Amino acid sequence: MCGIVGFVNYKKDIKNPISILNKMNNTLTNRGPDEEGKYISSPAYLAHKRLIVIDPVGGKQPMFATYDENEYSIVYNGQIYNTAELRNVLIENGFIFNTTSDTEVLLKAFIFYGYDVVKHLNGIFAFAIWNKNNEELFLARDHFGIKPLFYTIKNDNLTDEVIVTVIATGFDDEVGEEALFSDEVHVQKRRPTPEVDDEYEIPPFLRSDNY
Repeated sequence: MCGIVGFVNYKKDIKNPISILNKMNNTLTNRGPDEEGKYISSPAYLAHKRLIVIDPVGGKQPMFATYDENEYSIVYNGQIYNTAELRNVLIENGFIFNTTSDTEVLLKAFIFYGYDVVKHLNGIFAFAIWNKNNEELFLARDHFGIKPLFYTIKNDNLTDEVIVTVIATGFDDEVGEEALFSDEVHVQKRRPTPEVDDEYEIPPFLRSDNY
């Protein structure tokens, strides 16, 4: 189990964005007790809680890559079953790998395939990839919806400022009256979050970008 959270604010600066990100990420502690990581580069703020299974050093998130002068960052929860096959295809097309983690394969597969990357994935996953140069956030979820992925576009009640996109997967507990999301982590059973009227769940195998 791992978990991801984050938000993107295209409109204007918000108060204490790092504090907000930390509070969001701390709700995932039970799902990722081993380590955490953050990407902080306005307008994007992403975070990850990790339960270490494969490649303790090389699998740290967020993970970063640069290709054709574009900078990409990923936070990801899941497992890619065809990692070896994808890695071989990417190596044949000139990509170099520094780790044995499926996170690096997923990130570089997105760089190679673009929005069609999900068509080439066999696994269970929910992930967010930020293209810094284009200021574009790409969200995707596995074909059967095993991994949850939520977002909202709203005036956030933590700051009274505009937060354009908030993402989350894997919440175990609500955060009280300031909750952004909550999830029972069952495939077929979700509970609504009364505090967030416009919370949406990314459908399986559907991309969502340019919010």
